[in-house]
Amino acid sequence: MKSFHKLGQMPFGLIVPAIAILLIVFGIPIVLLFLTSVNAPNFSISNYLEFFGQRANVRVLFQTVEVSLVATSICLIVAYPTAYLIVTASKSVRMTLIALVIVPYLTSGLARTYAWIVILGDRGVINNLLLDIGMIQSALPLIYNRMAVYIGMVHIMLPLMILPLVSAMMGIDRSLMAAARSMGARPFTAFRRVFFPLSMPGVRSGSLLVFVFCLGFYITPAALGGLRDAMLSTFIEAQVQSSFDIARIATASFILLAIAVVVLSMLGLDLSGTQGRAANQVRKPWLIRLPIVGMLKRNLSELPTPYRAKRWSAHLYRAGGGSRWTNIVGTVFVMIVMAYLLFPGVIVVIMSFSAGAFLQFPPSGLSLQWYHSFFGDSSWNGAAWTSVQIGIAVAVLSTIVGTLAAFGLSRVGPRLRSSMTMIILTPITFPVIVVGIATYLGLIKLGLAGSKTGIVLAHSIGAIGIVVVIVSATLASFDRTLERAAKSMRAGPVQTFLKVTLPLIRPGVIGGAMFAFLHSFDEVVITSLVGGLSIRTLPLKMLENIRHQIDPTIAAVASLLMLLPVLWLVVLYVTWWRSRPTDQHALPEPATSP
Repeated sequence: MKSFHKLGQMPFGLIVPAIAILLIVFGIPIVLLFLTSVNAPNFSISNYLEFFGQRANVRVLFQTVEVSLVATSICLIVAYPTAYLIVTASKSVRMTLIALVIVPYLTSGLARTYAWIVILGDRGVINNLLLDIGMIQSALPLIYNRMAVYIGMVHIMLPLMILPLVSAMMGIDRSLMAAARSMGARPFTAFRRVFFPLSMPGVRSGSLLVFVFCLGFYITPAALGGLRDAMLSTFIEAQVQSSFDIARIATASFILLAIAVVVLSMLGLDLSGTQGRAANQVRKPWLIRLPIVGMLKRNLSELPTPYRAKRWSAHLYRAGGGSRWTNIVGTVFVMIVMAYLLFPGVIVVIMSFSAGAFLQFPPSGLSLQWYHSFFGDSSWNGAAWTSVQIGIAVAVLSTIVGTLAAFGLSRVGPRLRSSMTMIILTPITFPVIVVGIATYLGLIKLGLAGSKTGIVLAHSIGAIGIVVVIVSATLASFDRTLERAAKSMRAGPVQTFLKVTLPLIRPGVIGGAMFAFLHSFDEVVITSLVGGLSIRTLPLKMLENIRHQIDPTIAAVASLLMLLPVLWLVVLYVTWWRSRPTDQHALPEPATSP
């Protein structure tokens, strides 16, 4: 007990378990992977020269960057106005729209990819509809091309772009826009000069996260794209499955990682919880801080000064209001975005009740045959039970370790907190295929590759980061005076944490555990590398069916996975809102005289 007491007085000691797991499972292996790529101990760049010496490799590399940039750009173009309209809506509408964005974000990526296969396929929903109404004579090539890849990737990544933007925009003082309008600025000018610069942290975070995640995509491009749409991650996965040339795998992995690191360092992603500071405290990327860039910016900004001064005197203190047509267009735009996010899932759910031998839309009849097939097939429910077991183990491990790390990080200095947080979040900011390769090699050294324990550890390095982010956000609003009050009554650090701190941050801990479970339950890239052929989880079983299209039962599985985030949101609602004191809702009855 004395050791726990001392540990509670040493905040950095609480961070050690998370750092230890990260170093053993991922940190040390990725260093060894880099040394392999440079032919240590001889140290040469021959592997990199060989990679760039092959035109096919260079073409795939440029294609990977191109697809990632285009997908990120589309996400930003669609997400920014969507986030702005969500933030400017009334509170009830705003909360509803955020929930509608979160549901597809938490839904299995495999389920959403399968939904687009069903919609865009040669016998899919769109082609069947056009054939039935006589608009076309043969199926349109809507799938296995670059456009299908963009549709699928943007659909999966769009919520990840919208949510950081909404978070950043929610922290902007709306009175600043009103002040600019009262000084004669037009709505667009006020938006461009006031609102947009303050929303840049959200733009930067969302764009970088989406771009880095897109770099590591290979399931969606492989399922929706053709042979000419291969990504570098697909090349790495093919090397693992075929020759397992570790030098080539390491070289390709670090080229992909180098692109991600360069972009992250140039644009300055900050996931350490410091983005909530004032705009003037946000560190600008080094590219913006170059003197030549600053000089050009100042000179260009001075050109329209005379025109702005003339307009300012003419429009000073003029009240501004939103146009009716602007509101109508905004409403229609948000409805289209929400339909794009939710429509594929609705289609799959409806088709899962098809009574025919094949999936149809609309179904010729209603039946539960595919749900009976799922629950009656040992290969399906066995894979599902394996995923549940691994998910629970990951949730327990990452919640304990992540909560301790978040608690320790909240007690250390800002510099150390920022550095440690970025280290802990490394597995979820690097391309997933690189994380999978490094983790796989690390678990081989530990003799845990192909085991459930190995998969749990591999999933936990990312899940711990998720728990740290969620619990840290909860601790940011925690009143530290409550802890001091408990200690003044002779409660020790451990007792104070268990009796005071933990009950108050319980919603964040439960939320972190749920997200950790979902992270593990939906993981397929790392699982396919670490588990190999010995362990079959539900996502791996789904991937096998998507590739071979052998069993319509996957429609029922995808529908159940789409229901899962809705259940989690309900649980979160009950946990978060029902944890408030209830005595304030009930007024004491007045005393009555006898």
